[in-house]
Amino acid sequence: MAYDGLVTWAMVRELQDTILLGKIEKVYQPEADELVFHIHSKRGNFKLYASCNPGHARVHFLSENPVNPPAPLSFCMLLRKHLSGARIIDIQQKDSERIIEISVETMNELGFSVSKKIIFEIMGKHSNIILTDIATGKIIDSIKRVSIDVNRIRQILPGMIYQYPPAQDKIPFHEITDEQLEDLASDGRTILKAVGGIAPAFAEELASHEGPARSAYFNFAKSAVADLTAQPRVYLDENGTPQDFYILPLTDYEEACQVQQFETLSKALEYYFDKKTTSNRGRQKSSDLIKSVNGSLDKMYLKKQRLSEDILKAENSEDLRLYGELLTANLHLVKPGMKQVEVLNYYDGSMVTIPLDVKQTAAKNAQHYFKKYGKSKTAVKEKQIQLEENEAEIKYLESVLTYLENTDDVNEIESLRQELVETGYVRRRKQVGGFREKKYKPQPYKYTLSSGLTVLVGRNNKENDFLTLKTAGNKDMWMHTKDIPGSHLIVQSGGAELSEEDIFEAAAIAAYHSKGRTSENVPVDYVPVRYVKKPAGAKPGMVIFTNNRTVWVNPGLPETEKK
Repeated sequence: MAYDGLVTWAMVRELQDTILLGKIEKVYQPEADELVFHIHSKRGNFKLYASCNPGHARVHFLSENPVNPPAPLSFCMLLRKHLSGARIIDIQQKDSERIIEISVETMNELGFSVSKKIIFEIMGKHSNIILTDIATGKIIDSIKRVSIDVNRIRQILPGMIYQYPPAQDKIPFHEITDEQLEDLASDGRTILKAVGGIAPAFAEELASHEGPARSAYFNFAKSAVADLTAQPRVYLDENGTPQDFYILPLTDYEEACQVQQFETLSKALEYYFDKKTTSNRGRQKSSDLIKSVNGSLDKMYLKKQRLSEDILKAENSEDLRLYGELLTANLHLVKPGMKQVEVLNYYDGSMVTIPLDVKQTAAKNAQHYFKKYGKSKTAVKEKQIQLEENEAEIKYLESVLTYLENTDDVNEIESLRQELVETGYVRRRKQVGGFREKKYKPQPYKYTLSSGLTVLVGRNNKENDFLTLKTAGNKDMWMHTKDIPGSHLIVQSGGAELSEEDIFEAAAIAAYHSKGRTSENVPVDYVPVRYVKKPAGAKPGMVIFTNNRTVWVNPGLPETEKK
């Protein structure tokens, strides 16, 4: 990713041209490392996005709002307190570094005008967003606090004087002269080590020019950025996946990749990060849930194995009863201090050796065997119940994992998070300032079959229950993949008999919304809704059904687009 000092300068120029003297109206924090500022300026209303995520830190404008949490995080509340209604008076880049500074004027609690600065440090794993007081130079707070345990050289903590990151031993691209640039060897690494604020790809581009041509190209690049005439572009591979972006043409990429140009740098960045799989917002949000669910499943699988072993051991406990009976019948053969006794098995005439506890009498040893036998029989019943409960939890968690792996939609992931909170598998997020979580609204997938019938598909287990138990009529058709985690599907037939084409088309949709999405010949059960019941106390989405039939289909969606 080429978010270097030159791109930072280009973004500063775009910000200056767009929101300088604008007013910060709202501040949101969609994620722990993201901020969105709603700004009103003479050019209109804008949404400024900033991220300090180590893998894709950046600053640019957004065209659409990201999904916000039900309650604002603490740093968001602090920014609202200090920045709501603030006027942007200056936007600058720190030297040639990847640091953007936005200075604002606002009113404090006493009605006096105060000046503050928002500093965006776009520096890989050290990226941060910091709010400082201009008069004192002190840090008010930061989105990521850095203590002495993390960094001995530079701490970012409230109340400390803000210090810039240590300067590199390079000539900033703003300050390098034509002579210095022309004297550098025609090697990308050499130029990269000498000139500060440029990306490796741009260093290679400079290395392809020699002498006066190099300085002429460099001056052209700086002029294009300063005058807002640069041509931001995203480079795509043959599959249309973004590989890199820059504000100027890069010869190596131009020849090897597809090129998509944009009017502004913000549009290029938004496109790049939206399409880039590694920075997909949905995957970021679901990764912690997938990890949590997999962790719970591993525990469930281990518990299942241990319970199965205990049940098998308990079921093979008939020897204990036999030992007790034979000892009771042969008490006269047991002498004090004996470690074992050999007696006749009057069931089959064989000789049986029975281990003894030398500290106990023969009668006590017999009672001990009867007691262990009784416990084993009880254990079989109890552990069988535990095993069934454990199996139900495994099925539930496997279904949740399927939903998480099949979606990148942020709203769906948040719904799944809420479901896991309600079922006790994930901790509830701490609420700030008495804010309540938004009420859940079912929004199932909706499809139209070739015959015109409507099909509804649950996006999670809560929606599965909603569709099957509340939305569907008794005469509608219910579908679900056979013994495979997936969504409930309702064909709203109203009792009309479905054609074979309808059944196979709807079953393909059910298979698509299951763990068998990438398989072939997926079995799908279908049955009228009146035969589907939910047992008392069952997990969300868990039902039982009878009178079902099964078809085998290849997963797929109808031609009609998802609504």
